[in-house]
Amino acid sequence: MPKKSLKQKIIAESRRLGIDKIGFASAEPFYELEKPLQKQREKGYNSGFEHQNIPERIYPELTFEGPKSIIAIALAYPTKIHEGVPKDEKRGMFARASWGTDYHFILEDRMNKLIEFIKSEAAQLEEASGWRFAPQVDTGELVDVAVAQRAGLGFIGRNGLLITEEYGSFVYLGEIVTNIDFEADQSVPFGCGECTRCIKACPTTALLGDGSMNAKRCLSYQTQTKGMMPEEYRKKIRNVIYGCDICQMVCPYNKDKDFHFHPEMEPTVDEVYPKLQPLLTITNKEFKESFGHLAGSWRGKKPLQRNGIIALANGGAREALPLLWQLVQQDPRPEIRGTAVWSISRLGSKQPDLWVTRLREHQSHESAPEVLEELTKAIIKLQEKVDKNQF
Repeated sequence: MPKKSLKQKIIAESRRLGIDKIGFASAEPFYELEKPLQKQREKGYNSGFEHQNIPERIYPELTFEGPKSIIAIALAYPTKIHEGVPKDEKRGMFARASWGTDYHFILEDRMNKLIEFIKSEAAQLEEASGWRFAPQVDTGELVDVAVAQRAGLGFIGRNGLLITEEYGSFVYLGEIVTNIDFEADQSVPFGCGECTRCIKACPTTALLGDGSMNAKRCLSYQTQTKGMMPEEYRKKIRNVIYGCDICQMVCPYNKDKDFHFHPEMEPTVDEVYPKLQPLLTITNKEFKESFGHLAGSWRGKKPLQRNGIIALANGGAREALPLLWQLVQQDPRPEIRGTAVWSISRLGSKQPDLWVTRLREHQSHESAPEVLEELTKAIIKLQEKVDKNQF
């Protein structure tokens, strides 16, 4: 079977499998990434979540023997929920890339099915007996957006995301490294022009304007950290407890983009707009049952609960004060106690004398340094309110 004919059959099968875009790239080294990746590391801009071996990100042959081609795929995901979001109580929000079933599983399923199809098509070919495949989704060695751009799926925008003509940047990406020598597709040239909307809209100046970022300043990264969130980011996350969509929502390529092609990606209100107060006391079993299938659950419940406490303060949820005080007194995790203290300092301004008294009392037997730091700042903030009310 000629490779060109096989390629066309793979493209047709990809559509049948529900793959929204497919492209073929050479497996030549990604030399253009070497300087940017080194610079990122030298400046301390890495998140720590990415693959740490830079040469393996540049040279596919370091992790796959004799690579010839890379098959890149993209699946479009929804951007709007069709259910109404109730206003019954304060709710948090998962960013759109975490709606529905964890995309890693969805992409792996599609790629494995595509690999099985290629194997079945090639079963009669003697040369195909040595064909090999290595699928990966963003936890692998390669830089997904670089592969996708080379394969003609789209271009890398100023925000570092792949932007496709049909679906904007609302796509999940995966790739299959293989030793089959396919004809490569044309890469897509940069298409942002002079537009800098995403740069201007980023509330933390994380985007550097050339497709790279200081990942540690990205709100998506901050929502996924453990420990105390630095204070400068707390108000900026608003009610988002996982991820960040801001640079995507302002992008002209994403205007009116909303695709509902894959049932497993469909969000439900209580999953992706969860009630915040119940989230703070959920058990591990309940968390796994309610949120375990979401991509946003990968760090566990603690970061999401910490973010939920921040979101309550950002939303002015004074009704949550009794629960927050309970967390300060009883939760064994310092980052939860400390964040609850911060939220109380924002929400307790109508009864500052009450909260100054309570926080001072708790301060006398608190031992965790991060909580003591928050207590000191909270007491000062609320005492200023007490003093102001006396005049």
